[in-house]
Amino acid sequence: MRKNKFMIYRNLIMVFILVGVLVWFETISWAEPLESLIPKRDLPKEWTLIHGPQAYNKKSLFEHINGQAELFLKYGFQKSVFAIYQSKKSREDQIELDIYDMGNVVQAFGVFSRFRNEDRPGGFGLDSFLDDHTALFYKGRYFVMFYATESNPDLLAQFSKLVLSKISDSSSPPKEIRYFPKNGLKSGSIQYFPEGLLGHQFLKRGFQGTYVDGEKESHLFLSIFKDSQEAMNALKFYQDDLSKKGKVSSGSLIEFGTRALKGEDPYQGKVMALQKGFYLLGAVGFEKEEDVVNLLKEFIEKVK
Repeated sequence: MRKNKFMIYRNLIMVFILVGVLVWFETISWAEPLESLIPKRDLPKEWTLIHGPQAYNKKSLFEHINGQAELFLKYGFQKSVFAIYQSKKSREDQIELDIYDMGNVVQAFGVFSRFRNEDRPGGFGLDSFLDDHTALFYKGRYFVMFYATESNPDLLAQFSKLVLSKISDSSSPPKEIRYFPKNGLKSGSIQYFPEGLLGHQFLKRGFQGTYVDGEKESHLFLSIFKDSQEAMNALKFYQDDLSKKGKVSSGSLIEFGTRALKGEDPYQGKVMALQKGFYLLGAVGFEKEEDVVNLLKEFIEKVK
């Protein structure tokens, strides 16, 4: 009898250990060593690696990018690696490479969205930016930055594709990006904020996109909460905030069939906010209600 109980307990312990190992393996199996992502061979002709790979963690990141380290940490920075390439023809012609492990694809997109200052896609990664001296992109949990001392966008694209070929993380772009209606959306304007969306701490983390109508710009936003109750609480906070600083309209948006708020913020203009599940979505800065109602209808239909 005791032997049977012992066998049962032993088997249970083995099952728990196996499950734990599988969960652990699942979380790290696609996170390759950062140093392995630095191209060292098969480089573009006449180029060589002269410095690195040099690794940084949460404590040492300030030694590398003191002015921007705080931003990366807010977005979930895990670790990074840095390298410098040099042309064999000219010592002054150099390219710097930074690869940041941001923990997941949402946070990698987020920091990419903050560094991209206009829409100039390079055609690599899940999304990218390319100009004469800079190449930026993200793929999976990684955000990658190249900077060239001399103008050479074609070479930057070559280096970018070398790094991409080494990244195995096949995560899709954040699903929330697809929820934003395309009509009127300013290309490359969607951003992700890990906290304080629209400058409101009660909105926490989420996405915003810029919409253009002539010379007038407005924004749609999508705030993410842990559950529907927290989203409803945030809507109440938003109402209280508008009551104190601006005004709340008495009319309701019954055509959306959900909890909703209308009002005016003294700094951001007219506001509409609606709750759907664990999301709070809406619009700010628009001139006429009818201009934004159709966008919000499409927006709320897409949100899953």
